[in-house]
Amino acid sequence: MVSLNENPFPANTSLNQRVLMLIIGRLVAIFLLLVSSWIWYSGSAEFTLQSIPQNTLFIFIISVGLTVVYFFLLRISSLIRWQIRFQFLLDALLITWLVWRTGDLTSPYITLYIVLISVSSLFLRPRSTIMMAFVCIGLFCGLALLTGFTVIDSFGTPQTRAKIVQILSFHAVAFFVVGLLASRLADRQRSGEELREATKSLASLRALHERIIESIRSGLVTTDLDGTIFTFNTAASEITGYTPDQVKGSSIFDLMPGIRISLADASLESSEVQARYESDLTTPDGFVVRIGYSVARLFSEDNESSGFILTFQDLTDIRSMEESVRRKDRLAAVGRVGAGLAHEIRNPLGAMRGAIQVLESSMPPNSIQTDLMGIILRESDRLNSIITNFLSYAKPKVGNYSEIDLREAVRDTVTLLRHSPDVKEGHEITENLPNWPIFVSADQTQIQQVFWNLTRNAIQAMPEGGDLTISLDHGIGDRARVTITDTGKGMPPEQVEQLFEPFSRSTTGGTGLGLSIVYQIIRDHNGTINVRSAEEEGTTITIELRREPTSVRTPVSNRSDAGQSPIESFLRVAKRENEDKS
Repeated sequence: MVSLNENPFPANTSLNQRVLMLIIGRLVAIFLLLVSSWIWYSGSAEFTLQSIPQNTLFIFIISVGLTVVYFFLLRISSLIRWQIRFQFLLDALLITWLVWRTGDLTSPYITLYIVLISVSSLFLRPRSTIMMAFVCIGLFCGLALLTGFTVIDSFGTPQTRAKIVQILSFHAVAFFVVGLLASRLADRQRSGEELREATKSLASLRALHERIIESIRSGLVTTDLDGTIFTFNTAASEITGYTPDQVKGSSIFDLMPGIRISLADASLESSEVQARYESDLTTPDGFVVRIGYSVARLFSEDNESSGFILTFQDLTDIRSMEESVRRKDRLAAVGRVGAGLAHEIRNPLGAMRGAIQVLESSMPPNSIQTDLMGIILRESDRLNSIITNFLSYAKPKVGNYSEIDLREAVRDTVTLLRHSPDVKEGHEITENLPNWPIFVSADQTQIQQVFWNLTRNAIQAMPEGGDLTISLDHGIGDRARVTITDTGKGMPPEQVEQLFEPFSRSTTGGTGLGLSIVYQIIRDHNGTINVRSAEEEGTTITIELRREPTSVRTPVSNRSDAGQSPIESFLRVAKRENEDKS
């Protein structure tokens, strides 16, 4: 038995609505048929009960009863597809009865078969629609045979056998052609339904895919085989500082120059555990972010490599904490030996210095022995300075915090620096300060020590001259930002990584403790310090400190030391530093 299965619909709710429309539409169509037949047979505008066509009235009454049954079955039964088939089959039988009662082969209602076949294409599959056409052909031919052989009474005009064959052939061909056309309509409708369903499913999958990608807290980037970016999630934007619109279509190698992506990379084999790498990238603000990443191949439906999937995390804070822990461990070790070291070195050093001074006083002023003793005294002073810096790093003093204006600290440092013997004619020092005060809670002596060490190192990094720029502005949020930029010889990446390590290699010939002390002071002030440098391209150091709420943007035209000459300001700063040392 060939199944007259209807078109598949997205959900039962949609199918129920369509069946409901079929039931109501059938009742309305039969009512209109009854009214039109009433008008046709009455032949006048006056309608009486006697002029109602009995056959169509009978069909209408049966349809009303079937409509009630259909509604009831639709509410209690889940076999909706069987209901559709059953309804169309009953419709064909009722049409056949109506055709028989209104003249069989000469009935004006034979056209209802064509209407039924056309309507069935909206609910049945193409094959089932053609089967519906064959059912109509069979019922009509069966009616003609039964009336032709007087098995049942004929209500139409008697026809010759040739005329009967002609009528049957004509209507059979018409029903079949309509069935073919209706099946094409059913096929197009089914294709449209499938296309809409596929489009809806694709949109749902795409939305789900986007939600999954956006909810991943790791940065996720997909590229083609050439490294061109075409997916960039929210976490990637937060880590890199770039928006998807800025990077889509660009190369991943421009965003992350140190990244490793290659089809020849053995770590990209799907059967192996993905290797982890680390690299640096520079944000639009110029900050260097340390990331850990892994790369996997992206395959197409044909299982061919079509690109790469890059997942990465921000390791900057983790590496910073690791570095802080290592630095604190070293500081603890240094602190344990600091006190003993001071006594073991400073006491003999003081005795040696005193003895040399006594011997120097008994020597002729211009003798070789006097010169040698002067060298010993200067070297002992240098050694004492090294020990002092070492102890300052090992046992930093407690800061005397107060609300200070960073502009004052920068101006004092620049004034002191301009009178330093390290500054030559080729050096150009520029300060970019706002017209409003920027207050922070800090120890002014320590902050000035930070600025002094950094600016002095910048000057020493430009022995042949260059430009030194010190800028102060409101940073992001509640942070004040100080930027120190020089055009010196710069540093390689490995030196930048160890820049704040105690006793690290120094380009200025120092002990390497100055920048370690700077780092420690900034950390004690809950600030951050970032270094960006490249060989032969200069160095930029950015310091961020927490601003006080009183840092309002009120222009200030006069300073507390307004009217003082640079020499007077220098003497004031020098006096303050001497007091601090004492």
